Amino acid sequence: MADFVHRPSRAPEPDHDRTRLVGRAAERALVDEMFRAAVGRGTALMLTGEAGIGKSALLDAAALRAAEAGFGVLRIGGSQFEQSVGFSALNQILRPLADRISTLPAQQAETLRSVGGLSEPRPIELPAVANAVQDLLARTASERGPLAILVDDAAWLDRPSAVVLAAVARSVPSAPIVLLAASRTGDELFLSGTGIPRREVLPLDDASADELVADRFPAMAARVRRRLVAEAGGNPLALLELPVPLSDAQRTERGTLPAALPLTERLEGVFSARVAALPEATRRLLLLAVLDGSGELHVLQRALGGHEALGDLGPAERHGVVRVDTGTGRLVFRHPLTRSAVMAMSTFAERRWAHLALAEHLPDGSERRARHLADAVVGPDDDVAALLQEVAYRTLRRGDAVGALSTLLRASELSGTGPARASRLAEAACLGANITGDLRNVSALLEKAGHAGAVRADSLAAATAAASHLLNGDGDVETAHRLLVGAIATHGRPSGGDGTIHDEALHTLLLMCFFSGRPELWRSFDDALARHSATADPLLPLVRGAFGDPARAASSVLDALDRHIAGLHRETDPTRVVRTAISAAYVDRLPGCRSALRRVVEDGRDGGALTLAIQALFLLANDSWTSGQWDDLVELTDEGLGWCATYDYRLLAWSGHFLQGLLAAARGDAAGASRLADRLVSWGNPRGLGALRNYASHIRALSALGHTDFEVAHRLLSDAVPPGGLPPHMPHALWLLLDFTEAAAHTGRHREAAAYVAAVRRTDLPQISPRLAMVTDAAEAMATDDVVAHKLFEAAIATPGAERWPFDWARICLAYGERLRRARAGVAARAHLEAALSTFDRLGAVPWSARAANELRAGGIAVAARAPGEDPSSPLTPQERQVAHLAATGLSNKQIAEQLFLSPRTIAAHLRSVFRKVNVTSRAGLRDALSAR
Repeated sequence: MADFVHRPSRAPEPDHDRTRLVGRAAERALVDEMFRAAVGRGTALMLTGEAGIGKSALLDAAALRAAEAGFGVLRIGGSQFEQSVGFSALNQILRPLADRISTLPAQQAETLRSVGGLSEPRPIELPAVANAVQDLLARTASERGPLAILVDDAAWLDRPSAVVLAAVARSVPSAPIVLLAASRTGDELFLSGTGIPRREVLPLDDASADELVADRFPAMAARVRRRLVAEAGGNPLALLELPVPLSDAQRTERGTLPAALPLTERLEGVFSARVAALPEATRRLLLLAVLDGSGELHVLQRALGGHEALGDLGPAERHGVVRVDTGTGRLVFRHPLTRSAVMAMSTFAERRWAHLALAEHLPDGSERRARHLADAVVGPDDDVAALLQEVAYRTLRRGDAVGALSTLLRASELSGTGPARASRLAEAACLGANITGDLRNVSALLEKAGHAGAVRADSLAAATAAASHLLNGDGDVETAHRLLVGAIATHGRPSGGDGTIHDEALHTLLLMCFFSGRPELWRSFDDALARHSATADPLLPLVRGAFGDPARAASSVLDALDRHIAGLHRETDPTRVVRTAISAAYVDRLPGCRSALRRVVEDGRDGGALTLAIQALFLLANDSWTSGQWDDLVELTDEGLGWCATYDYRLLAWSGHFLQGLLAAARGDAAGASRLADRLVSWGNPRGLGALRNYASHIRALSALGHTDFEVAHRLLSDAVPPGGLPPHMPHALWLLLDFTEAAAHTGRHREAAAYVAAVRRTDLPQISPRLAMVTDAAEAMATDDVVAHKLFEAAIATPGAERWPFDWARICLAYGERLRRARAGVAARAHLEAALSTFDRLGAVPWSARAANELRAGGIAVAARAPGEDPSSPLTPQERQVAHLAATGLSNKQIAEQLFLSPRTIAAHLRSVFRKVNVTSRAGLRDALSAR
């Protein structure tokens, strides 16, 4: 039915609903221009495009825009069921204008009443009807305002209505009328002879298609969404209908997607009609092409046993279902969803025949042969299950962890015996826990393995998965360690996939030893690695040396580590990228891993290896901390912690909380730093995780140093950094060198500080990296009691590339300036104190800025006071202030991002930080808080 909207008596409200039409900026601009121009001269346009492409949605958006612009809106919808009913379409616009018919001359009015069934039927000539309708529309537009006539499915208009509307279309230039019609490409139209310009509505681009699916199905995994976008070919109807038949498990990637996505009844009606009209031999050939997926014609020839078989392609080409690309010689389907239509119309027996025909001509051991055989089997088949298991681990080594996991689960389904099924389920649980993500499924997989058959007590895969689950749940490190060490000790290292599981077990044990903070646990790892050194993952010794105990062992592996980092641009396996970066973390080589880590994060965002993406985010945040990119740290850790909360990675989350705690301490948020440190201890202590205790001590000590509470800082650090030596297997001590020495020196414990620096000098620590050399020189200078160690301080400050570590460098400048001022070298002190103050201000390290400013004032140098009302305990960084002021004006995150050339995600992270610092929860509250400041 039509609707008619009078010209609004006031200015239209802002158009909020149009934002629901994703993409189509060019088409909407064209429609807007039509309405602008129609006030002086009417215009008409025909939209064409394939079924489901979005023509009706554009007409809906045009109706809204027309109403906002003050147009009366008249809508007509063609119908297959009323195509034979004369004037059925025309009456859709006559009924809303019934009160205007009486204003026409009597004969015209009677003609239209007869057309509308409002008077006795009488013979009617179409030209008379057309003239009457034209006059009615022109009078209405003149008296009530411009009109918009929107016609959907124009090919299905009844013939009399189409003839009349064709006359209207030719006359619109003489009146303020817009006629916008839509029809499928290729349909015969009664309006074709009117000269109406046409505009083809093209498929959505990939970005708009992705946005549409994400908006309507927000819980869908990114990888599944990408598959749908590729299959839909930019067709909005397909984008919205394809998810409907999928199960929740398939939408969230916990279940495997079929080779061709199932179609809803609505989509089948759109895409199956042309396939249904083809001969049976042609449909069988198309089925082979769909299941092969390569488009290679010679594959189809082999499967059908001869060149003449390709002659059956002719009908499909003539019907526009497929074409042969002249450039590549490959078979291409006209629309990706035609493949799904072919699958929907096939029987199980036909699909099984096609899979076997394709597998027959593929080499033994090939991945494609294994997958075709797996799709063709009926019931369990141990031989095919074994082939799939090998394929799963090849897929994993290619870097597709999610694909490996789904293949391994399929292998478990095809396993003929309970123990074989249980073993493969346990391996899937292991990969799920350590690589792909979502610990919520690990316990379910282990439970299924238990039901499938007795899992061996020493099953390495089950032990590794269970250990990861324990550490992220309520288990303690002692129990998890004992479980995993026992399984490793009784389990050899077979070849093939099980070798991957063995490496996963050793990497899990290594991280367990690190988080325990207990040197004695490392002996079990070293024993296991020594037993399998010839066959173990080459990265294990690197991680062991550079991450496990860098003060003693890093120098022996640095050359190999540097070679691995140099080759990361070629590395496709995200597991190896992350483990290389873990090796780099304490030896200051993370900058060389940045681009590779970002690839891992993008892979996780796209539905790839989520566990690795979380670790990559925190490693990038770690790098942001040392490099002074503190605003990036907030964004990275927020994203990683969000994933940890969603997928139950509680142990991994503490690395993100630790970095946020350091940032809170450095920027003067003492309460926030204390709260995070308390949480680290309360969660880590019952589980025996000593590393979390060290994290908490670091946060609290840094906060105390910023507020010049040196005695508290020394007490906190004494356990972690005992004087006289570096504790074994405590890599975090490399981050505490400046903190401990400064706390000891300021509390008069210079001998203690000197003993610690001497212990550092006895190691290769200063040779590991320029930063460690810089802080070692500075620490020794701080430990010197009787004189100002000019050479050491100046050597530290002049370290090449020192600007890469701004917070450490500024702290050294502050320490040197303090000593120079106390030695009455005021001029020299000023330069270093001002450099420190400038850097601290840029970082937003407020308590450290205050320390530098106080030293300058003590030396008789004026320093500008903080703005009235500004809370020194909750400072806003310059970028946060900029974002806050823009947000207070009412701009959206997207608009702010465009102005500042940042991502909306970064803006959201800044605003969360701003809200926390100024203690508000809304933009309105933010305006008030900024006004008060």
